[in-house]
Amino acid sequence: MRNAWKKSREWLLRNYTVVSALCAIFLFDHLTKVVALLYLPDDPVKIFPFFYLTYVENTGAAFGMMKNGNFLLIFVMLAIIAYIIISWKELCSYGRLVKWGAVFILAGALGNLYDRITLGFVVDFLDFRVWPVFNVADSFITIGGCMFALSLLLQLGKKREEK
Repeated sequence: MRNAWKKSREWLLRNYTVVSALCAIFLFDHLTKVVALLYLPDDPVKIFPFFYLTYVENTGAAFGMMKNGNFLLIFVMLAIIAYIIISWKELCSYGRLVKWGAVFILAGALGNLYDRITLGFVVDFLDFRVWPVFNVADSFITIGGCMFALSLLLQLGKKREEK
């Protein structure tokens, strides 16, 4: 048991920046959702002509898919989180883009999972009026996914150059 604690402590110290970023993203997401939950009125608040704060209780996935699919989505999020944790060493071996993409996806998944378990829905509030309302966690999941895709494209480009 002491050996496991020692290994965990060493890993945390080696990955302090990653753990700090993960916690910061999770806490920022949670704080913004609490503020939205407590203070946003029923009607949208216009910030700019193209940007509103609109409180939405989302029981489905992105773009209104799987409405009332909270139970299934909890398991999907748990599977994504488990995959990232189990595959951490391998993901890091693909470079910084994949590593940080994984951190962003993990932080966003944890943020939305927390909402689904504690509230039964995900709090969304960022509304650009051209796509469905979303939140900070969704933003980080999307950025992380783009980082994965960019890394893949860069690696494919390198392989083409080698041929």
